[in-house]
Amino acid sequence: MASFLLLQRNNSLSIMKIVLSIVTLVLLAVSPAKGEVIDSLTICLQVGDSCMQQYNTFEALKHYQKAYDLAKKKSREKAVENLALPLKQLNKLPKEKQNEIIERLKHSAEQSAIVDCAVQMKLADCYYKRANYRQVIELLKTIPEDSLSHESFRQLAQSYKKQSDLDSYVFWTSQLLARFPMDGEMVAGLTLAYAQLEQPQNGIKCGQQYFGVDSTNVEVNRALADAYFMDRQFGKSSLMYERLLAQGDSTFNTLYSAGMSCSCIDSLEQAYKYLQMAFLLSGMKHAGCAYRLGVVCVDTQRYPEGLNYLSLAKELMLPDTTIMKAITLSEGEGYYLTHKYEEAIAAWKEHLLYNPSSVATYYNIANAYAYLLKDEEQGKAYYQQFVEKAAEVDKPTEKLSEMIEKAKEMLRVYDLREKFKARKK
Repeated sequence: MASFLLLQRNNSLSIMKIVLSIVTLVLLAVSPAKGEVIDSLTICLQVGDSCMQQYNTFEALKHYQKAYDLAKKKSREKAVENLALPLKQLNKLPKEKQNEIIERLKHSAEQSAIVDCAVQMKLADCYYKRANYRQVIELLKTIPEDSLSHESFRQLAQSYKKQSDLDSYVFWTSQLLARFPMDGEMVAGLTLAYAQLEQPQNGIKCGQQYFGVDSTNVEVNRALADAYFMDRQFGKSSLMYERLLAQGDSTFNTLYSAGMSCSCIDSLEQAYKYLQMAFLLSGMKHAGCAYRLGVVCVDTQRYPEGLNYLSLAKELMLPDTTIMKAITLSEGEGYYLTHKYEEAIAAWKEHLLYNPSSVATYYNIANAYAYLLKDEEQGKAYYQQFVEKAAEVDKPTEKLSEMIEKAKEMLRVYDLREKFKARKK
């Protein structure tokens, strides 16, 4: 069955390539009609469009890139052709100097030549669908804003957001909304971006302007509610979250945020209702929600229930044992190799909390106490614990057996020293 599916997929890819080849040949074979010239630039764009219709961005990129290079070459040639040379001034100069200045002017004209905006936007669209956001920005930021299509404008702004450049995202989204003020998705994005930049008041202003025209857009209402919450306007945020719930937006985030907002304005019964719904929706796995719900229960005198939630929150907040094993073990090694022996011992002891059966860790601690910190009492205690833990291993390796013998030898040395001290007294 798997072989059949793979064969079917390969056949589909082969058919797609044949179709693309046919399209290219047909386009090349088209003869000019009524003086219309179909040049190689147009052909590249049409083949690229055909690939995009098949969601084949890999092949489309090749054709759009070729079209871009051709358009760039054409725009440079045109810029040089239309270059107005200051002939009067040039004629006064030596021939060699004239040629140097002319070459510089030509080069400057070529560099400043503007590539066809439509070609750039097609190439940028292909890059955007391939998540190459840096290339999208490089192509679109040079196009005059009034020449950008709505989709290209969005892609430019979103590319900055995808790269976590919120300041640039805010700038370009603001420019976009100046032209397209009812783009709800971008209004919501800008509102939240302001909140993330610790400017929730600007986000509120942006969201309110849209809300005044359309109060039913769920995405904008979510963003506005979050901005109110970030600005500590909990009364307004609770009302907005309740509006969202009335609109059917009963997601975990909306319920949890509604509960948080209500708890901040002492509307504790409402807070209890929303937090309980949110916690159940999380599969009873959200530590923060369990904690908040526990606090609200205690504040509303639901003591046994509240204590149960707080206990569960504490359990959920415990660190992942597997991760903590790895972290504490690496910490111990790092401290040991940098000669910070007390810190190494502390890290290894913490490791034992998450991995009490780690025989080698007892041995490492014992050695550090015995040889490096010269603490015989602690050294002896950990050698003893190591020997006891090692005895539980069914089939000790050669290395472990060697460690056991060394530990026992150290314990014998400690016993002899104690006996010698006792005789001396």
